[in-house]
Amino acid sequence: MGAVLRAKVMETFLLQPRDDKGPVFNEPWEANAFAMVIALHDSGLFTWDEWAAALGDEIKLAQYKGDPDLGDTYYRHLQNALEKILVEKNISSSKEIIEKVEQWRHAYHSTPHGQPIELK
Repeated sequence: MGAVLRAKVMETFLLQPRDDKGPVFNEPWEANAFAMVIALHDSGLFTWDEWAAALGDEIKLAQYKGDPDLGDTYYRHLQNALEKILVEKNISSSKEIIEKVEQWRHAYHSTPHGQPIELK
């Protein structure tokens, strides 16, 4: 990602954990979720304003439910917002998302340590 694009993206994600070099991810799935948001935006699925509203609503809901907002749940909120916007835009259904999560969970538990996880 070029410096100008990186700056523009980071302006859009003001609350995202970051350091002086850009986004900070604690787990690979966080980077994957972030990359999916970028790719779906780039494909025209939603505008940055729509995304900011969806993510903001998710964070507000979590805070209302008692999330202490320490920064360690940001990517959970991002994931939840992404799932909701996919359903709202008729890209996926809640049922499809739940089924995919269960497929991944099964694959994760069935895969020997050190081997790549594959959906079947």
